[in-house]
Amino acid sequence: MNKLKTLSGAQLKYIAFTTMLIDHVNKALIYPNLNGGILLVISDIFDILGRIAFPIFIFLLIEGYFRTTNRWKYLGMLLLFGIISEIPYDMFTTASYFEPNGNNIMFTLALVLVIIWIIGTLKEKMGVRWRILWYFISAVIVGAGCLSAMILGLDYEYHAVLIGYFLYIFHKKPVWAIPFCFLAMYKEPWALLGFGLTLTYNGERGRQNKIVNYFFYPVHLFVLGMIKMYFGF
Repeated sequence: MNKLKTLSGAQLKYIAFTTMLIDHVNKALIYPNLNGGILLVISDIFDILGRIAFPIFIFLLIEGYFRTTNRWKYLGMLLLFGIISEIPYDMFTTASYFEPNGNNIMFTLALVLVIIWIIGTLKEKMGVRWRILWYFISAVIVGAGCLSAMILGLDYEYHAVLIGYFLYIFHKKPVWAIPFCFLAMYKEPWALLGFGLTLTYNGERGRQNKIVNYFFYPVHLFVLGMIKMYFGF
């Protein structure tokens, strides 16, 4: 397995950004114009590539939970950019400036972080002696998180919460996490490509640009949303 570990966190993140952009171009600009032929083939290929992004993002979120020196700041940045991204997200998804029934992935990641933070704190306080009880309590918390994600209309809903939980449980054994993550996202079989790429993570942060990391999501949604609204897609 060590031979596979060749990519840094930065490299994985930019792979996720690229495949997310491909997926969103497909949904915003190609889906509304599908009429068979070569365009349908391109759309299908983009769908496959697009499934790579989310598994990597949720994997890096869990890594961030374990590695960050300031979880409050991490959570605050997710919430801040969730707010910044909401209008662009609504433009991208519904060609309108406000849609209360759907909320962007930054809020989803923030919720997963909060859930993992809570059950992680409980795990530390309860210790090995109460481990079985901890599993029961954590399952209840995760269930409540899944319900909250669905009520709030968060992107990826309960799938994200379950995948985050499994990646947390099997943090040091990522291969074991993949089957459980796949079951939580079974309707998207090509997501296995993304989960497979997480096995190439070498544990290094890599060179990253914080401005790109946070602004890529709202900016690309805004641009695609503007195009979609201008052409009436």
